Amino acid sequence: MSELPCLIALDTATEAVHLALCQGERTWVRALGGGSLASASTLPGVQALMAEAGVARADLQAIAFGRGPGAFTGLRTACSVAQGLALGLGLPVLPLDTLTAVAESARRRSPALAQALASEPATELWVLQDARMNEVYAQPLAWQADTGWRALAAPVLWPVSWMGTRSDWPAGAWACGSALQAYPEPAAALVARGVPCVLGAMPEGEALAELARQGWAQGLACDAALALPLYVRDKVAQTTAERMATTTEGRA
Repeated sequence: MSELPCLIALDTATEAVHLALCQGERTWVRALGGGSLASASTLPGVQALMAEAGVARADLQAIAFGRGPGAFTGLRTACSVAQGLALGLGLPVLPLDTLTAVAESARRRSPALAQALASEPATELWVLQDARMNEVYAQPLAWQADTGWRALAAPVLWPVSWMGTRSDWPAGAWACGSALQAYPEPAAALVARGVPCVLGAMPEGEALAELARQGWAQGLACDAALALPLYVRDKVAQTTAERMATTTEGRA
């Protein structure tokens, strides 16, 4: 029997629901509609993935979930589904950082980035994830072949404009994340400053499965009662004046 664990991993922090099931060296993944559909589609998606893989509930060893940062409703959905499954099955949970999953997706998508990370350990990959409200979740990470991803700083909120106007990007830095597509003009300015960008990275199933395996191997599984979202933004809505100001800026 393989020493690799049997794990379910899920992330609903973005506009899609990303699911993974890994058993031994095999991985099954699925992407479903997110947003308002996440609460209704996540659990059936998990059940369908288990049926496809022929995995029984008794085979599972932990439930991994993307804790954020991301959409408030999505984070609560991931947390509650993971916690419910774990409590019902008597399993621990594995909290995963959504931005790290985006970074892992970028590494898998871009051979050039993978080569840069492998050859230059000091390379920083900045994950720039659309946070709506003209803001971006930003976090720098570094890759080490033996231990995986390491956060160089906690995730923070940036104004969108900072993507293109920041002047002190570290030498050799790369960028990835949904903000690059959501805000093409600042992203173009970022590229003009010499920062290579990987498009299309998301917290997809293959990336979640890899992080879940790493978390299990590092002993990061914890009691289901400790499954908590990672909130970076304290404010979830704009005032009327703020919305009007944003609209006015957009028309200028």
